[in-house]
Amino acid sequence: MAGPGVLGGSGFEWKSQGTLLGWPLIHVAVGRDARGKLRVAKGVIAVGQFAVGLITVAQFGVGLLFGLGQFIFGLTAVAQFAGAPAFGVGQFAAGYTAIGQVVLAYYGLAQTGHATHLWSTRHRDPVAVEYFRSLWEAIKIYLPV
Repeated sequence: MAGPGVLGGSGFEWKSQGTLLGWPLIHVAVGRDARGKLRVAKGVIAVGQFAVGLITVAQFGVGLLFGLGQFIFGLTAVAQFAGAPAFGVGQFAAGYTAIGQVVLAYYGLAQTGHATHLWSTRHRDPVAVEYFRSLWEAIKIYLPV
């Protein structure tokens, strides 16, 4: 299903012609199909209310490498609720490294939370401070000045 989006039911769905390992390179899906079933975007890049992909932008989704949305699980995630084994950023974030209002992490930067090494409004673990300062130094060289 390539080209114009497919309608039927409520919402919208579109898939690119190109594929990788049987998955469309891009899949966009929102709403419900003609049978009333929720549309789920599944692709290398997946965009929708519900989505699964290597890179995912969704309200609820799994981004195997990266996810952006409201409730996201992925290797790295930026979301209101971010669950990420490697790096999570969000209001509620969990992961090896997590930044957010509330975190659960090994290295955490937060207003509050639980982490082996936590830098928060009430706790300033020197290992966490050094880790996040080093992380900032590594990241900021990629930002425009």
